[in-house]
Amino acid sequence: MIKLLIADDHAIVREGIKKILALTSDVRVSAEAVNGIGVMQQLSDGTHFDLLMLDFTMPGVNGIALIAQIRRLRPSLPILVFSMHNESQVAIRAIKAGASGFIVKDSDPEILLEAIRRVAAGGKYIDRMLAEQLAFDVLLPDKRDPHVLLSAREFEVFRLLVAGRRINEIAAELIISNKTVSTHKLHLMEKMQLCSTADLVRYAVENELFKT
Repeated sequence: MIKLLIADDHAIVREGIKKILALTSDVRVSAEAVNGIGVMQQLSDGTHFDLLMLDFTMPGVNGIALIAQIRRLRPSLPILVFSMHNESQVAIRAIKAGASGFIVKDSDPEILLEAIRRVAAGGKYIDRMLAEQLAFDVLLPDKRDPHVLLSAREFEVFRLLVAGRRINEIAAELIISNKTVSTHKLHLMEKMQLCSTADLVRYAVENELFKT
């Protein structure tokens, strides 16, 4: 029996997943969390889980920063990221941060179950459409979007700036100094050839990044 911890801030999403899993005999939802703090609390009390199904964008610490915290606490726990983000580079950043799999929220139930079983068994899984995008990026690197050039930390700062966070708020969330955040912001602006936070927001909207 696969014991699952679901972390998603939308109740309707959690209920939908539970209804799908109720039709199976080998997967059971053991606990739920609605934000990063809840995830860490669930994992800190010693309860055994075979898999963490993690929404990439939740209130508070989330995304790559949250995956890094989870990895420090439970280094062997398989993590399957379940997200509205359909960008291949978001997926690859999650995998590099320590996730074992990545699927999008509009995936068919069969894909969801396949991903859960494979990742819980110690394997890797990435959404097929995203895998095709990644292959395209490798074959045609010159056609990649500017945000693909960002480092993992720069991408996190980019996401938080677009979400309206101030420099000091980003520093507190990522546990780095204000100066470091400002340096990352300067570098990502240069790489993307943009001049302001408003430009970053416009770019994110036009490229359909960071949807919730």
